[in-house]
Amino acid sequence: MSYKYRKSSRRKSSRKSLSSLILTFVLLGCFWVANTLTCCNNPEPEMQQVPGEYGNLMKVVTNPDVPSQLKSYTGMDVSFNADCHIPNWVSWELTEEKTNGTVPRGDEFFVDPEIKGCAYDYDYRGSGYDRGHMAPAGDMKWSQKAMDECFSFANMCPQLHSLNNGSWKSLEEKCRTWAQIDGKIYIVCGPIMDETPLEYIGDSKVWVPRRFFKVIIAPYSTPARGIGFIMPNGTVVGGMQNCAVSIDEVEKLTGHDFFSTLPDDVEEQIESQCNFHQWSTLKK
Repeated sequence: MSYKYRKSSRRKSSRKSLSSLILTFVLLGCFWVANTLTCCNNPEPEMQQVPGEYGNLMKVVTNPDVPSQLKSYTGMDVSFNADCHIPNWVSWELTEEKTNGTVPRGDEFFVDPEIKGCAYDYDYRGSGYDRGHMAPAGDMKWSQKAMDECFSFANMCPQLHSLNNGSWKSLEEKCRTWAQIDGKIYIVCGPIMDETPLEYIGDSKVWVPRRFFKVIIAPYSTPARGIGFIMPNGTVVGGMQNCAVSIDEVEKLTGHDFFSTLPDDVEEQIESQCNFHQWSTLKK
């Protein structure tokens, strides 16, 4: 009897377990249907663009008439001209935080094997020209990799020492001050190649530019500001203030389109102005 009882109890338990299992599946099914309908009636909202952000301001629309190989490094973007063996332009973002970096200055110039037509160290040796950084090492102290990469010859142009260690260097230092004041600025610089070179140097026949440009914007300041500079490859008479121009003027000379991701009205406002006094009197 006890055996039959135990057996009968097992059957009842099995029936109860089966009933419970079926009920569980039914409830889960109902929950799934309800949840599906809820999701369909309440779709996930689309991602909204962050107000005040202007996209990739390091992007430059390069003059279509010049050879251009683009490469993004850790701290800069480069458009390289294989025919002239120098960059068309180099762009980078500079923030207050980046200016406070502690990475020591490097000194290992190198040929980037990914860059067609990259110059060599021996092209500069004995030429009378400095290996002039476009994106300066002083702006790359925030990252060891960025520091190392800025010594690529893809970032170099032949510059007379009087420019490289004179007004060009002073402008680089000013940019770091402006980044500290505004929090974030964007810079593009390079050679102006709308004229014959001063000369060619080295076995690679590296083009020596007569002039250089630099354009700077502080798009998130109030009001937003922009300014350009055109400097001769040599001594700058009268200092950088005598070289200040609008970004529009630099675009006309180079054929490049800078900061094209800005809204049209903001771009027109920033690129048409040339107020060196406004920039030079900024204070923290």
